[in-house]
Amino acid sequence: MQLGIVGLGRMGGNIARRLMRAGHRTVVNDRNREAITALEGEGAQGAHDLGALVQKLKAPRAVWVMLPAGEPTEQTIAQLAELLEPGDAIIDGGNTFYKDDMRRAAELAKRGLHYLDVGTSGGVWGLDRGYCMMIGGEKDVFERLEPLFKALAPGVGDIPRTQGREGEHDRAEHGYIHAGPPGAGHYVKMVHNGIEYGLMQAYAEGFDLLRSKGGNELPEEQRFDLNVAEIAEVWRRGSVVTSWLLDLTADALVADPQLAQFSGSVSDSGEGRWTIDAAVEQAVPVPVLSSALFARFRSRQQQGTYGDKVLSAMRLGFGGHVEKKGQ
Repeated sequence: MQLGIVGLGRMGGNIARRLMRAGHRTVVNDRNREAITALEGEGAQGAHDLGALVQKLKAPRAVWVMLPAGEPTEQTIAQLAELLEPGDAIIDGGNTFYKDDMRRAAELAKRGLHYLDVGTSGGVWGLDRGYCMMIGGEKDVFERLEPLFKALAPGVGDIPRTQGREGEHDRAEHGYIHAGPPGAGHYVKMVHNGIEYGLMQAYAEGFDLLRSKGGNELPEEQRFDLNVAEIAEVWRRGSVVTSWLLDLTADALVADPQLAQFSGSVSDSGEGRWTIDAAVEQAVPVPVLSSALFARFRSRQQQGTYGDKVLSAMRLGFGGHVEKKGQ
């Protein structure tokens, strides 16, 4: 299949590469000409503006927008809507607020255009590991573009099958689902990221507690000189708290147990706030998720703790998120 991709940053470029590895054709666009040139060298068709991108795609077209949520995505989709033809589809794979998806889908439908919202998880590792995708939109459009999603997904791999699942491996076991109508994909991804905040905060607080056991605040006879890198490593092997987040923490701690390169000023990228807003709107108590979000606010207003540095190390590990200066 053929796909247009707008935005070749940390994930967009690798989405194009993974699709091309599977035999699909891509037409790529980015403000950074060097990013386009790099992918042209790997087999993609480059397009230096949206008009050229649309012209190089065959109807019915599909264009994947992989840009920061908010105005960059909003403006790009508005421009594409003027260029595309009825029957074409726009895919938003960024971290958009799900109610914006619902609005956009309704607006685009008046033009005869289709819209899919794809909550995409996998970060900078997606090229090799694949991307977990939660997809909202019209089911028939999803099914038409499904070969693309299947190519991007991790596949069944060597993960043990969940007890009770039988027969052929379904979409969820391959790493992607059709979650429901427009907005459903990003709603599921929003909650996913809220859970991510809570898991990360639990690890951060635990390692902070481990490290503080050797601190001068305690009487000498009560101190333990604990090796946090060794603890992270042993927990990876047979423990009930093992996870990819723990793997990334172990990587960071073996490189530098003090995590000296991090200030512990931890950003939140929006989804955590939207998750809490949804919980208030739906009257669902989420004390762990809300506490994790507020802890990030605190990290930017006060001196970062060791636990905050653990959070920063995890964010760098899975998403390439670099601490912002001056926070």
